[in-house]
Amino acid sequence: MHIGLQAGLWGLLGASSLVIGAALAYLADFPKRLTAGVLAFGCGVLISAVAYDLIMDGFRQGGTWPIVGGTLAGSLIYTVANWLVARQGGRSRKHGAGRQASGEAQAGAAIAIGSVLDGIPESVVLGVGLLGESGLSLPMLAAIFLSNLPEALSSASGMRQAGRSRAYVLGLWTCVALLSGLAAGLGATLLGGVSAQTLAAVNALAAGALLTMIADTMIPQAVEEEHGATGLLVVLGLLCAFVLSHGWQ
Repeated sequence: MHIGLQAGLWGLLGASSLVIGAALAYLADFPKRLTAGVLAFGCGVLISAVAYDLIMDGFRQGGTWPIVGGTLAGSLIYTVANWLVARQGGRSRKHGAGRQASGEAQAGAAIAIGSVLDGIPESVVLGVGLLGESGLSLPMLAAIFLSNLPEALSSASGMRQAGRSRAYVLGLWTCVALLSGLAAGLGATLLGGVSAQTLAAVNALAAGALLTMIADTMIPQAVEEEHGATGLLVVLGLLCAFVLSHGWQ
């Protein structure tokens, strides 16, 4: 199987929780603390995967400068892009109905664009991971799946209560999942054969964007809706991902 197709399928699998979360929003009203707790746990898993599977492995492959430069560039690019999306109404993509005002004509599109913005670095990482010696990162795949689920659940619940139809909501998240798979496939296809330093820089670019996303959007939502146990759940997620990646000794 072509590596681009493999990467696309893995990216689609990681993003499939967006569609699952959106569907679950129509089956039951889940407590906000539950979804926020899953999000907090996913933050910890994602932080561990970024630190060890992207930054540390990239440092071993390419040295310090690709990591420093790539991480700073990724953080800056995400910050600017997130600011632009937020101005158009996409800030509410990770919140429920209270933050999604009905009647905002462009809010749905902005939420979709913002979710694609969040998913691109995650998907590219999965695709690029197939090009490295270690192959696909299971902790990264688990982190992406876990972090996407409560995001789609919370946002889809809000969009439903704001008057959006089931077909609109499910169609929107399906499109986001497909674009995430496409990003993973393109990442693996376009970067095949590049140097170790270039791969390290690309992974660092994604790492910077992901860490900024965690700090700017994911943890604030978890703290707001889950309250007291957010920090503990983040730590538990980080430790679970670390053990999954490195094993017991």
